[in-house]
Amino acid sequence: MTKRIAAKYKISRRIGESLWGRAKDPVGKRNYAPGQHGATRRRKGSDFGSQLMAKQKLRGYYGNISERQFRRIYQEAARRKGDTSENLIALLESRLDTVIYRMGIVPTVFAARQFVSHGHVKVNGKRVNIASYSVQEGDEVEVKERSRQLMVVLEAQQNPERSVPDYIDFDPKELKAKLVRAPKLADVPYPLLMEPNLIVEFYSR
Repeated sequence: MTKRIAAKYKISRRIGESLWGRAKDPVGKRNYAPGQHGATRRRKGSDFGSQLMAKQKLRGYYGNISERQFRRIYQEAARRKGDTSENLIALLESRLDTVIYRMGIVPTVFAARQFVSHGHVKVNGKRVNIASYSVQEGDEVEVKERSRQLMVVLEAQQNPERSVPDYIDFDPKELKAKLVRAPKLADVPYPLLMEPNLIVEFYSR
């Protein structure tokens, strides 16, 4: 277990909101930032602070993607035609670990990343173990047959925490899914407000 996975709930406490909307998130009991001075009053931030917080919030939500990787995703979103903020969300939601998380077969996006990297997933019939792999519209994502009896999968199926969004066509019996379309910001079931427009402003400075 990496240090980041072990300390994932610190991200929620730093933000002051439950980032993934999980009942296990301790932010409800300790609604202040971690660290020696975390309990001091939160001050109203500047525009830069708001933009930075929006970026950290979105980065954290997707498993605390590294800054370098997140910047690359943003640059790709800016390069594409259309609204950059909507493109950014579409790219993040098309990551293989995100699709696995949206299928509801693992409890967290961190578990989804580990699930993919351990080789439990196939895309269009071929094993893929790269969490950042970009799933295209129409691609079929499935859990390998011998991996369907893993405890983490069985527990997630017995106690589903989230519903599958409508831009993913999911077969719960076969544990297969298809990305129907690239989602818009309004389609993504975030448990808290995400502001990708502020991220665009942050990187456009």
